Amino acid sequence: MQAPEEKKTALIVVRTYPVPVEMLVEASCTAAIADTGEWLRLFPLRYRMLPEDKRFAKYQWIEVAVVKSGTDPRPESYAPIESSIKILTPPLSTADAWRERKKYIYPLQSPSLCHLQRVCDENYYPTLGFFRPKLIEKFEIRESLEPEWTPKQLSILRQKSLFEVGPKQELEKIPFYFYYHFRCDDAACNGHKVSCADWEMGESYRKWRVQYGEQWEEKFRQKYETEMIQKNDTHFFVGTMLAYPGTWIITALFYPPKSPQGEIIFPQ
Repeated sequence: MQAPEEKKTALIVVRTYPVPVEMLVEASCTAAIADTGEWLRLFPLRYRMLPEDKRFAKYQWIEVAVVKSGTDPRPESYAPIESSIKILTPPLSTADAWRERKKYIYPLQSPSLCHLQRVCDENYYPTLGFFRPKLIEKFEIRESLEPEWTPKQLSILRQKSLFEVGPKQELEKIPFYFYYHFRCDDAACNGHKVSCADWEMGESYRKWRVQYGEQWEEKFRQKYETEMIQKNDTHFFVGTMLAYPGTWIITALFYPPKSPQGEIIFPQ
């Protein structure tokens, strides 16, 4: 029996780079904060197949009808009814060191990834989280051993529907993996190496590879290594993987500026 339909009002905070999904062409994982102050995972969501008037940006409030996922046991996971999406606001301002965004996100901040792992191991919840690493040690770019889609993945991406129009451009595979090495503000932390699947990072690669050619990595590292470590007050949104419940990935970056004195700026 299918779960009852519910209506959610939520602030979008995460969109991961899409992947091929059987029967759906492609989908990305989207995470949000409900107006009740709880985490909400919207999956699968076929963002590039949405009409323009339903293509929300990060940090916009939306209204969407959802059904509790029957295939994803993670407590925060709901299947969105894409036709019901209604965009309610422009993206929240980045003024005053992202103060308006912090107002909604900081109440869900965890002390560390180590803390999230311990709590999730005990309760199988939460499987989404947000925290500030104590120290980002380095940013790693690793070339994929499979830089192109497999024949099966291509078949999924190229499937046709009589009732829907697919994306204008076929989904490009990012031929690299991106990792952050960091330490938590936790006495038991032995350091972490966690992959990052942020949509923004994938789009930066695609744009700068065309714009800068073989020099794309210099521009890429300037933003995602130098600025994230030295200039910004960088936090990580994270989530567990459905197929590997004990594995966390960075799903998005939150990077308000530091003050000129290097102090952390909190909302008042």
